[in-house]
Amino acid sequence: MSSQTDIQVNDSSEDPKSYVVAGAVLSCNSGTQLSRLKMPLSHGVYIKDNAQMNVDDYKSGVNIMPFGYCCNPQNPAVQNGRVDIEGVKKAPCLPIVDIAWRNGKTDKLVEGSAALLDHCTTSCMHGGEIFIVDNGQNLGGTKIG
Repeated sequence: MSSQTDIQVNDSSEDPKSYVVAGAVLSCNSGTQLSRLKMPLSHGVYIKDNAQMNVDDYKSGVNIMPFGYCCNPQNPAVQNGRVDIEGVKKAPCLPIVDIAWRNGKTDKLVEGSAALLDHCTTSCMHGGEIFIVDNGQNLGGTKIG
């Protein structure tokens, strides 16, 4: 098990540019709930015993899970979806992400790719913008086992 020792580890409330680990909390501006960033197999780099993520950890259904319901009218499923009691059309979220996280730390590589920082974003093909709400460093239940 390797560890990155030349980095500064920060609480997400202290520094807006902290490293992201498995279990980080994600949000989509078109979704109805938060989700967690998943990592099925560690890159071998850990922060506070949690696997560090890189910008290539963006795969739908592997790293990025659904955000409840999608409310983006660009999504064909939403166009054909149901209207809720508040009059909003929505459909179950099935994110389709095919581009890596933007704005990673290119001078710190994690298994050959830029380290993922908590200000990084990516986009869903259905028009949603996905961003990191909490870097995951101080959350429980994120161990890879």
